[in-house]
Amino acid sequence: MDKEKVAMLQPFFVCRKSSIFAESKHNTMEMYQLWLIAAIVLVIVEICTAGFGSICFAIGAGLAALGAGLGLNATWQIVVFAVVSMLTFIFLRPVVIRFLEKKSKDVKTNADALIGRKAVVSERIDGSQHTGRVAVDGDDWKAVSADGSVIEKGAEVEIINRDSIILSVKSLN
Repeated sequence: MDKEKVAMLQPFFVCRKSSIFAESKHNTMEMYQLWLIAAIVLVIVEICTAGFGSICFAIGAGLAALGAGLGLNATWQIVVFAVVSMLTFIFLRPVVIRFLEKKSKDVKTNADALIGRKAVVSERIDGSQHTGRVAVDGDDWKAVSADGSVIEKGAEVEIINRDSIILSVKSLN
């Protein structure tokens, strides 16, 4: 190869410390800015996916940006990114997932949240006539007595079970 071709290709092969755009000082972007952009994009991906995988890489990119700001060369920035991402993925991710799953299993929602609540009988509960309704928080539910007894209108009951849209109740009187 002659010297002209080498000189022409040199900007593509020579690593510059502070920019990826070597021709103009107006178009320079620092490495820490690239890492921060990568971290922000990964956080946005995490918000959309919520699997706590992308955030591990975002943490790695954030610390690589810090390393770039402190003057580490590109090789060490990549090492910091890889090591931190791997460590957060191995150690932090399982802890966070376990914490989030534990929290979500303890919270009852929708009709399951009715179990254990008190209600007022709005229509006499009688298993032999297949009648009975209770009012809970302004909603009216079909109800049956758990022990088969008749419960009069206006009585206070506790919801002990739910089978589809039918609540099983026991009298508190």
